[in-house]
Amino acid sequence: MPHLLGAESFVSHARPNISKRCSPGTGGALAYNDVRNVISVTRRGDCPPAMPIQDRVAAARRVDEVLRNTIQMAGFRLKYRIRANPPMNTSIGESPEIMVEFAGPDSPLLLERNGELLRALEHVSLKVLRLESEEHDKLSFDCMNFKTLRAQELKLAAEVAAERVRKTGQPYQFAPMSARERRMVHLAMRDHADLRTESSGEAERRSVVVYPKDYNGAAPVPMMRGRGRR
Repeated sequence: MPHLLGAESFVSHARPNISKRCSPGTGGALAYNDVRNVISVTRRGDCPPAMPIQDRVAAARRVDEVLRNTIQMAGFRLKYRIRANPPMNTSIGESPEIMVEFAGPDSPLLLERNGELLRALEHVSLKVLRLESEEHDKLSFDCMNFKTLRAQELKLAAEVAAERVRKTGQPYQFAPMSARERRMVHLAMRDHADLRTESSGEAERRSVVVYPKDYNGAAPVPMMRGRGRR
């Protein structure tokens, strides 16, 4: 059973104070008032130690603190649920150890521009937890099944890329994406014995390139984020 950090947090424009409540049937749910009392506050000038992901509950509490402060200051009408789970192997690799699910009237705002705000909140939380880039898939934010739909989109894009590489004999480069999304593409391509995939680029410009299996030509020039092929 996953550990549920807090059931819901709701912020209203008219009432900026966070209303905290626990949904029925959540078992070991920890009320937000209790969470707030145990979260350590980092004062200006402090340098917090790196958070080991093994301490999932403590990491989830840090994410909760960031989200409560951000949502309250921005006045978003959002609620969220944080779950801390042990990693499990799935068809797309290990599942996230900390999962945050958003809901509420302002949910569509999170998903505008291909989930730009949702990804930004996730990015801020990753920085707070001080996770290295290869550990970014340990934390995942979702809203209205956006990540599930994105996984289906990537699987379809992988099939289209495979056919294109077969027809042209040239490598195909995806737009830069997160480590978790790159893993999805690699796994989606693993059954194509006549093709191979590699990751190319650095940091935010890292992407997946699909090659014919025996291709020996030059690799594509890494793309900037947001300028990938459609």
